[in-house]
Amino acid sequence: MVKHIILWKLKTENNTPEVKKGIKDGLESLLGVIDGLVEIKVYTDGLPSSNADVMLYSVFESEEALKAYAVHPKHVEVADTKVRPFTAERSCLDFVE
Repeated sequence: MVKHIILWKLKTENNTPEVKKGIKDGLESLLGVIDGLVEIKVYTDGLPSSNADVMLYSVFESEEALKAYAVHPKHVEVADTKVRPFTAERSCLDFVE
């Protein structure tokens, strides 16, 4: 299995419950839509010690499935409308477990 973890820092003016809910709902709606996506969860309520605002945890069947997800039209639509306009910084870690 391939794990795909992303941490985002939101733009200050976009760090609202509504924006976080849009990111969470949009990304989590991709489960069952994209082949090879096994699990997807978005966390928006970090502890005060956190230095990121939103975390994506997702699991894919293979590296090829992750690559297909990256360019899948439904994922691109969510990323372009619910995520990218509101984020200032992005960090990613992909690994096999």
